[in-house]
Amino acid sequence: MSQITNHLPTKELQALDSAHHMHPFTEDAALAKKGARIITRGKGVWLTDSEGQQILDGMAGLWCVNVGYGRKDIAEVAARQTEELCYYNTFFQTSHVPAIALAAKIAELAPGDLNHVFFAGSGSEANDTNIRLVRRYWQAKGKPWRRTIIARWNGYHGSTLGGGSLGGMKPIHAHGGTIDGVAHIGQPYWWAEGGDMPEDDFGLMKAQELEAKILEVGPDNVAAFIGEPIQGAGGVIVPPKTYWTEIQRICDKYGILLIADEVITGFGRTGDWFGSQTFGIKPHIMTIAKGLSSGYAPIGGSIICDEVYNTIANSGDDFNHGYTYSGHPVAAAVALKNLEIMQDEKIVDHVKNVAHSYLKERWDALTDHPLVGEAKLVGLMGSIALTPNKAKRAPFASKPGTVGFRTRERCFANNLIMRHVGDRMIIAPPLVITPAEIDVLIERATKSLDESYAGLKSEGLLKAA
Repeated sequence: MSQITNHLPTKELQALDSAHHMHPFTEDAALAKKGARIITRGKGVWLTDSEGQQILDGMAGLWCVNVGYGRKDIAEVAARQTEELCYYNTFFQTSHVPAIALAAKIAELAPGDLNHVFFAGSGSEANDTNIRLVRRYWQAKGKPWRRTIIARWNGYHGSTLGGGSLGGMKPIHAHGGTIDGVAHIGQPYWWAEGGDMPEDDFGLMKAQELEAKILEVGPDNVAAFIGEPIQGAGGVIVPPKTYWTEIQRICDKYGILLIADEVITGFGRTGDWFGSQTFGIKPHIMTIAKGLSSGYAPIGGSIICDEVYNTIANSGDDFNHGYTYSGHPVAAAVALKNLEIMQDEKIVDHVKNVAHSYLKERWDALTDHPLVGEAKLVGLMGSIALTPNKAKRAPFASKPGTVGFRTRERCFANNLIMRHVGDRMIIAPPLVITPAEIDVLIERATKSLDESYAGLKSEGLLKAA
């Protein structure tokens, strides 16, 4: 049972899985009838399942395996650190070498004066940290009433109670409610919501919802605004080029903190080290996780600017917050090695100068398909909008997500992992993907779109709402 290469038959593994393993974001009863796909190995951009099928992972796990699967050099670092110091905490005036070295490396890579790191175990935890950080900051500034954090509908900031409250995913809010002091504004999703408005005008309009919300809540009650440079789990929503410039102007005008959630966009995904650099954002706090360790160990954190850090550090009181695994030595050592690999192998340059340009040419051409109305790609983070009517950017008459799910199922059947969000298909492959592997991705995506289109046509489902 403990070995990967000598495992039980698939059906027995599926039975054990359904008997004892509760899956995230899953209707477990339905999965038990179908049976989970059991992944046993990974190498580069490829996964192998328990039946020996070779699958191209177009999602890098959960947006995270940036340097690809199966890196022996990272495994060796993890083993060595586990033997040397498997664990110690960073509470009670102690520290250790991996956390020190990683914090220094992150500060070196981060833009501007983002020079301080508070470690967490995930992006969700880091966004919970951010809630306390910004509220403690304003307490220390003598304005404890500045508590409200403004976020966006259809944004995603994790699934903990705090992170889920910041996010604008209503199905998450429905399962357990939300914390107080969070307000939401609309998203810059021109394809679905822009109507006949020019995209740049729409971007300005959606950004100006932030100013309207600040005035509604009261400027002296607002602590911060949080947003992903590109909405990831919301469907890879790339904002119009006017959007972030206006958001930055409004945050600066009202003196509120700006949090860039870089859990997905950080560490090379957009063709720069951080999405904030791609979009010209100057955040006070940056949320990181995923690509920080390429998923080889659970780790996240908040990168904090000098002003916020110094205000809290010099407040005369403890910052009463932390996690057992903040700066875990094995996770920190793994993350440090991951960043070393990214620098030594010039992986960010590969994204910007090789993989993005080749994938963009192939990705944009998918708009020739009768099912595809829009293709978006920033770095190696892309989406296509499925529609029955390209000219009108029309949604389907069927329940939202029906067509996307059917298309995703065809991708899985063709050994390509692409996700769907509603009726958008999304990709974020490992950053080491080669042009030859991009060809395989596009070939399998096209085949899946063809099969989905044929099925929809035969069942009379190519109808606009």
